[in-house]
Amino acid sequence: MKKRIFRWIKILVVIYCVVGITFYYLQDKLLFRPQPLLAGEQYHFRSPFIEVNIPFNQGSNLNIIQFPTTGKVKGVVLYFHGNRKNIGHYENFVPDFTNNGYEVWMMDYPGYGKSTGEFSEQRIYDWALLLYKLSRKRFSPDSIVIYGKSMGSGIAAQLASVRDTRRLILETPYYSFPSVIGQYAPVYPWNKMIHFKVPTYQYLQRVTAPVTIFQGTADGVIRHSNASSLKPFLKPGDEFISIEGGSHNDLHSFNLFRQKLDSVLSR
Repeated sequence: MKKRIFRWIKILVVIYCVVGITFYYLQDKLLFRPQPLLAGEQYHFRSPFIEVNIPFNQGSNLNIIQFPTTGKVKGVVLYFHGNRKNIGHYENFVPDFTNNGYEVWMMDYPGYGKSTGEFSEQRIYDWALLLYKLSRKRFSPDSIVIYGKSMGSGIAAQLASVRDTRRLILETPYYSFPSVIGQYAPVYPWNKMIHFKVPTYQYLQRVTAPVTIFQGTADGVIRHSNASSLKPFLKPGDEFISIEGGSHNDLHSFNLFRQKLDSVLSR
């Protein structure tokens, strides 16, 4: 019996090590799902748009799409998208903002769409700051809304922690990247294993602008409990809006989400 138990322990230890080592070396491929595009490829968005490309050294390129609004322009929404595909995957959300008088500026992360270069947390922060600086050439801080969805919520929070903004809006945010992975396999030391940290909880503590958070109670990607762990870092007047029955990608189909978002953008 002791030999059998010892043998099973060895098997479990080997499995534990193999799974952990595999994830460590393949984490970028497992966590991020970019869809690159050729530089000359044409976008076919339903909304009018302006494409901006900013070249950098060593062949890297930042691709930005600006979606203008019709009528009087109230400001701009700097929209940081999730970990899947590219800007084209998130174009459906543009009318939520342009119908409220806001332009929408989206950037693709390195390796996503037409953006190229080394994918790293610091590179994304740097590019987000550059997007903000570009927006300041036309808009004052009280006309700039910073919006982050899923993976982009941490990027948005980091930017709002170092620059002034009218409001920070986070859709399906997370406490940190390691905490999200830890939901599924808490037996690993994810804080030491994951390269992509994005400690949203730390950034929120330095955000002086009003904050609105949307989170679905049935989110199977970033659990409601994970997003709720951000509540202690919100200021008086900030909002945490739970969408009953909402999952990770369908919050826009709920009346409560649309009503709240319209209300926030009209303030």
